[in-house]
Amino acid sequence: MELEGAICKIGGMNPSPKPAASDSVNEITTVRIELRDTDPLIWREVEVPTSIKLKVLHDVIQAVMGWFDYHLWEFTIDKQRYGLPMDEDWGTEPRKNAAKVRLRDVLKPRRTTIDYLYDFGDSWEHRLVVSGVRTGDPQASYPRYVGGERNAPPEDCGGLPGFYDMLDALADPDHPNHADAIEWADDYDPDTIDELPIKYALLRIANRRNAAKARSVKKTQPKRDS
Repeated sequence: MELEGAICKIGGMNPSPKPAASDSVNEITTVRIELRDTDPLIWREVEVPTSIKLKVLHDVIQAVMGWFDYHLWEFTIDKQRYGLPMDEDWGTEPRKNAAKVRLRDVLKPRRTTIDYLYDFGDSWEHRLVVSGVRTGDPQASYPRYVGGERNAPPEDCGGLPGFYDMLDALADPDHPNHADAIEWADDYDPDTIDELPIKYALLRIANRRNAAKARSVKKTQPKRDS
């Protein structure tokens, strides 16, 4: 049983308050991102602040997987869906606004599994495993890329069936669609991760976060008398 929120009022004492956002601003966690049903497995690992909103976690996934944020997406955590507000939920459980929920608010004590769906047409299903909450390096920039294996599929290639059909055509010069696949895929290499764009994209996310943090600190500082 978690201690937080479970402490009863004893002798007129109030329960301990939840830590303020600023108390955990340097707290980070490791997120392993796996593209489900890929073989060999396509995966990435990143370190992110636990204070980021789920919308920013979406931005991180897009960056490390090489997606371009062209399509709809959503997280599912314990059957609750999170995403951008939509006019219609098509009879399903209403989703919560991912731009208003912090990662730390959905984490379990040791390990949390999150489902992430990108592109409701191609249906790229990801499994996120979040673990190892700890204090980050004050000299480091987060989110930070740790590693991964194999290039993610190109956008709009038809989901997993289309992706593997494309790989078969690329690998076989005698395949009837070989020439078309070569032209469509351009310089795509399924075995190589181009890490430089990933690191640049994560740095842009980190810079936005640092700028917002600086503005927050400035607002809380007392004004000096003239």
